[in-house]
Amino acid sequence: MTTDQIILFALFGAVFGLLLWGRYRYDLVAFTALMIGVVLGVVPTKDAFSGFGHPATLIVALVLVVSAGLVRSGAVFLITRTMVDASRSLGSHIALMGAIGGLLSAFMNNVAALALLMPVDVQTARKAGRAPGLSLMPLSFATILGGMVTLIGTPPNIIIASIRGEALGEPFRMFDFAPVGGITAVAGLIFVALIGWRLIPRPDNSENVSDPMEEFGNYIAELMLPEDSKHVGKRLQDLTEAAEKNDVAILGLVRGGKRRYGTQLATKLEAGDALVLEARPEALDEFRAALGLTFAETEHEEKLRAEADGLSKIEIVVPENARIVGKTAQSIGLNWRRRSVLLGISRAGKQIIKQVRKTEIRPGDILLVLVPQGTEADVTDWLGCLPLAERGLKVTQDEKVWLAIGMFGAAVAAASFGLIYLPVALGLVVVVYVLTQIVPLSELYSHIEWPVVVLLGSMIPLGAALETSGGTELIAGALVAFTEGLPAWAVLTVLMIVTMTLSDVLNNTATTIVAAPVGIQMAQALGKNPDPFLMAVAVAASCAFLTPIGHKNNTLILGPGGYRFGDYWRIGLPLEVLVVAVSIPAILVFWPL
Repeated sequence: MTTDQIILFALFGAVFGLLLWGRYRYDLVAFTALMIGVVLGVVPTKDAFSGFGHPATLIVALVLVVSAGLVRSGAVFLITRTMVDASRSLGSHIALMGAIGGLLSAFMNNVAALALLMPVDVQTARKAGRAPGLSLMPLSFATILGGMVTLIGTPPNIIIASIRGEALGEPFRMFDFAPVGGITAVAGLIFVALIGWRLIPRPDNSENVSDPMEEFGNYIAELMLPEDSKHVGKRLQDLTEAAEKNDVAILGLVRGGKRRYGTQLATKLEAGDALVLEARPEALDEFRAALGLTFAETEHEEKLRAEADGLSKIEIVVPENARIVGKTAQSIGLNWRRRSVLLGISRAGKQIIKQVRKTEIRPGDILLVLVPQGTEADVTDWLGCLPLAERGLKVTQDEKVWLAIGMFGAAVAAASFGLIYLPVALGLVVVVYVLTQIVPLSELYSHIEWPVVVLLGSMIPLGAALETSGGTELIAGALVAFTEGLPAWAVLTVLMIVTMTLSDVLNNTATTIVAAPVGIQMAQALGKNPDPFLMAVAVAASCAFLTPIGHKNNTLILGPGGYRFGDYWRIGLPLEVLVVAVSIPAILVFWPL
């Protein structure tokens, strides 16, 4: 191996190792590797940031904005509002939600499709009296499967199309993935709807399900400063340390019968002031004793269940790129910035009720947050989380719904027939959405998943350097040598299994950037058509069903479904076997070797 190859293999090994470890976010890992590659000279300086202007990167960003426009316009709710019914049997519900999820994820980002449908699924499960975990995993897998059908359904397809364009002179078109991806998706959906959901471990309480957040037991109460209190004359902020020590949140205070919500931290305390507090009953009592406070209403001393006017509770689920991931509610200033309080955390079905404001938040957690009424959506968006209850999104004017659908449909049709370059077509859709206020300009950039953009922008130059240095040819040669004597379809199967295995534990975008050039090199070494190898990589990179870390959708359902790490393979392993068994023959028929 050459020096450049050794450096690049070391960099990719470090990237994959760090991604598997999960300590550092994938965009930081990829960008650091790119910078090291530039400094060491294995990535030309002139190409260092070429990935950020790459068509694949632009398409991924634009698809996210378009997806947001379709949701905000109410276009998607035209489907879910009329078709979802809690009275259906579990199997019928899974089949219907899976079909809707698969169809939506074919034309919008599959993470966005799940984020839209998950609250609907959870609410339906609660109305039907069953555990959400029985239907959330099938829904997640359905949205992953649906993304394989079109070019814009999932980032691996976009990356592979671009790589084909660079290597063979022409990228895959919008529906080139449909024959193989469609057949595989339909087969997978049928399996999930008929058999797969039966393999999910049933929670002990699956027959009698209550709201999981009702168990947190946090209450709101008023504790009053007596005339002789030593805290009279102090500022409210002087009590925050004692409050945090006792795991009590100060929501505000009542003076002269007027309730003041918000921080009010600089307010000087007077005798007769009542502190509005939130905590568990035992924590409230400890705080009362420590500060020498009295109950504002003695008749409520034993029952502190009075909900405060003007406050409401929301349940939200934490995605990978949320503002609060890796932080605590205290460190981001949830209380003083948003006048909100974290009441509890549900993690893999287990409730965390002690020191919740000092607990580091992880992807997949469900948070129970107390917020001022009317700010539910603002607080959720500020945290970067997703609502777990059905959202009351207002459908805009009917003409905007059909304008959103019509513009998107026209862009897809124009790009499919080669009338306009796909990034330009999607860019025009975004412009119209902004001009017509379907997507407000102030929210335009918040819908783009910047960590994914940085990951793509960083990995594309590294992947190109690995190919230029002959590194992908070495990997391809090793795989060809390993499969020597086997028929071409068997070599294709090995490539697919290796790619699928990597995608189960690594980011599928990073896996695709490495595996697609390897597939082309393998095809050339065997004297075969590269297209079937690229299709095999496309399907395999998208199908990550064995772990909650292989795909963002699997991470997103971890908390709401109450799943454990080992629950995924029960349905995921047979599904991956089915995907290989169905897709290989389909590839050989539609993309002959």
